[in-house]
Amino acid sequence: MKAGSKYMNWLNKLERKFGRYAIPNLMYYIIILYGAGFVLNLLNPQFYYQYLSLNAEAILHGQVWRILTFIIQPPSKSIIFVVFALYLYYLIGRQLEMAWGAFRFNLYFFAGMLFHVIAAILAYLLTGLSLPLDVWYLNLSLFFAFAALYPDVQFLLFFIIPVKVKWLAWLDGAYFIWAVVQAFLPSYGGGVYGIYYKANALAAAVSLLNFVIFFLGSRNMKPYSPKQVKRKKEFYKKVQQARRPDNVYENGARHKCAVCGRTELDDPNLEFRYCSKCSGNYEYCQDHLFTHTHVK
Repeated sequence: MKAGSKYMNWLNKLERKFGRYAIPNLMYYIIILYGAGFVLNLLNPQFYYQYLSLNAEAILHGQVWRILTFIIQPPSKSIIFVVFALYLYYLIGRQLEMAWGAFRFNLYFFAGMLFHVIAAILAYLLTGLSLPLDVWYLNLSLFFAFAALYPDVQFLLFFIIPVKVKWLAWLDGAYFIWAVVQAFLPSYGGGVYGIYYKANALAAAVSLLNFVIFFLGSRNMKPYSPKQVKRKKEFYKKVQQARRPDNVYENGARHKCAVCGRTELDDPNLEFRYCSKCSGNYEYCQDHLFTHTHVK
């Protein structure tokens, strides 16, 4: 079995077991946190760095809340840029969630946060430096994933010039590489501000690592391509149109797994989906959606 297949099987198992705990529309809440961080920065610019930022030394001395609160750092101090950036983040995040599903998008984003925390703590333990990692590069890694799924989508650069996402992704990659290179240049890596360039390099490296592990490591993202996503949505729409509103089972249930026979009355936490690969309207619970034998 190929490594990519093993990886996807591992993801499928995680989704079957923990998918019910995924946060739908996660990017909406992240945007709210960024907005709160922007307002906080206006009221007290030093509060974030004193009490909320990703400071490994402070975390190891008991301020464990920083593991989560560092995420509220806004992308800029300029309200114009913040509005534009948050709108773009939301569009990209929502599109990724629609393509991957809530669980996989949750996993991608929270794994990126976890990598930042681990990297900051390891850097402190190995060097004694508490590098102030932020979430700027984590958000840019979302753009990598978006470009990998939708390479031919066009953005208007400077609101005028149409540019395909795949070319912007190459610029994004060059920006990541430059962030890493800066930390090793004498004119940047040394001196008073050297710690900030080292922090940027580490944040860029772990964000890129998150993208490589999650996306390229699977080697099989065909089910999440735009055409496949559109086909599944059309199939689901036809199935919903074909079902009558009063189509219920004898016990009053509206959903029933074609494999185990369980319904939402047996467990209200169960989720049910139709399989687009089966011939007919076969519905499966979350435990059998990926493991059943397709009906031809």
